[in-house]
Amino acid sequence: MELGKYIRDIPDFPKPGILFKDITPLLAEPRAFLESIHLMRDHYQGQPIDAVAAAEARGFLFAAPLALLMTLPLIPLRKPGKLPYRTHALQYDLEYGSAELQVHIDGVSPGARVLLVDDLLATGGTMQAGCRLIEKAGGRVAGCAFLVELAFLNGREKLRPHSVFSLIQY
Repeated sequence: MELGKYIRDIPDFPKPGILFKDITPLLAEPRAFLESIHLMRDHYQGQPIDAVAAAEARGFLFAAPLALLMTLPLIPLRKPGKLPYRTHALQYDLEYGSAELQVHIDGVSPGARVLLVDDLLATGGTMQAGCRLIEKAGGRVAGCAFLVELAFLNGREKLRPHSVFSLIQY
């Protein structure tokens, strides 16, 4: 199945000059959505992975079904104030400001190999922060998986030395 045909281009969103890659047509087509999850699972089949993690919100859409298919725990990485228990926190810089991700202090087992998942790899800043947070919490990054990669932005370079896998590249 050609998954790329389910990604819609939205020019000048969220601001002029940006060509936004809209994943909602893929989410609206159950066969394509399921195929994307199966292809991610197949890529990581047999690799030593103990848990799947994702930063909110679109990352959850792919990480949750992937974790279920792989029968692995799901670790949510959330914005401040969203997790009810004690957390590890990591602040990181964005192009225009900063952000923070948090994870429960017991969300990552010591030494756990964690696969991080998101819908799209652009510049890599959020995923890099997710990797650093998993490591801060005592885990090890098993890899970074994406539905879509904007290769021209070189986000995978920011994620070195972690392996990067994407289903669709632009």
